Amino acid sequence: MHKFTVTITEEFEADTAEEAALLMYQELTKRPAPLHYTAMDELRTVTNLTLDREKADAFASVDHTADPGNW
Repeated sequence: MHKFTVTITEEFEADTAEEAALLMYQELTKRPAPLHYTAMDELRTVTNLTLDREKADAFASVDHTADPGNW
């Protein structure tokens, strides 16, 4: 299994980094999860992704840890 670092990018005007993070947190509680991501693997290969909301919601609703293939 590979390891990935997944990030989302939103731009905020704020006085401090903490305030910007809090504004991001506030946005995440107000609206659906973002669909645009950047994923970087252990070899530092970067992939930009845009998820399909319907497919992402269906994936999120299933407990994938119960799949023996994930053990």
